[in-house]
Amino acid sequence: MELGHVVVLAGGLSYEREVSLRSGRRVADALRSVEVPVELRDADATLLDALSHDPPDAVFPVLHGAAGEDGAIRDVLELLGVPYVGARPDACRVAWDKPTAKAVVRRAGLSTPSSVALPKEVFHDLGASSVLDHIVRRLGLPLFVKPTRGGSALGASVVRVAADLPAAMVGCFSYGDAALVEQYIEGTEVAVSVIERNGEPHALPAVEIVAAGGRYDYTARYDAGDTEFVVPARLTPEAAERATLAAVTAHRALGLRDLSRTDLIVDPAGEVHFLEVNVAPGMTETSLFPLAVSAADLDLGTVCRDLLLARFA
Repeated sequence: MELGHVVVLAGGLSYEREVSLRSGRRVADALRSVEVPVELRDADATLLDALSHDPPDAVFPVLHGAAGEDGAIRDVLELLGVPYVGARPDACRVAWDKPTAKAVVRRAGLSTPSSVALPKEVFHDLGASSVLDHIVRRLGLPLFVKPTRGGSALGASVVRVAADLPAAMVGCFSYGDAALVEQYIEGTEVAVSVIERNGEPHALPAVEIVAAGGRYDYTARYDAGDTEFVVPARLTPEAAERATLAAVTAHRALGLRDLSRTDLIVDPAGEVHFLEVNVAPGMTETSLFPLAVSAADLDLGTVCRDLLLARFA
């Protein structure tokens, strides 16, 4: 079976548009390297007419942020009857909302930091100062603050002293209407990517993230040289096995499909803690999914082609 017409979707209008465009170009180039005809398209007002008039064999969405990861675009692709790589809309909606995803994986037996989710309105209506005091008393310090939805570490920050928490909340609300405040666990930050073969999820080697200054923020993620990536991660065999199991467990529990990337913290005792999952992993030159593919002695173009073929079939 051969693919004659593939569309890679990238761009969109989220805060992560530029990253998505870079990811899209990387996937398109990888597919062309294995002789798959590719059209790179933005998620704009021309998309529906183009897909309707010239339906592709399959679509590879590389849209990050809202619409790309919340299931909306995939809902549209299903309306059109166009096959696509990745999780279906309902699973995307669960994984996209970080507090909901944490609750699901906790029920599946994974450890995840204690947390509280606060919509902006509740934060203000109940009195910001009082709410923050109770958070610190309940969860302790340090804390990690991030939007309940979104990626690329936009609006995320570590809070080590209570006086810095108000500013962290303001920064978080700049990128979303609700904040997730969770206990910050010191340890080794790793990402474990999962790909499916014959419908079964398989974990790729864990990538360890060593950010300059200890902060894996937007700049550290996408500016080459700002972060050291160690793959396979420097974990004990037991911790590496736990990380692999956690990523596969999260993929299954959340009902994901084809590919995912789970972010974890491995504490000094070797225990693994789930942070969040990404249904549309970054594919840029500094992204973790391609690094894991390479560490597994796989070719990115071949992996992407096989995922498309699984949907086209």
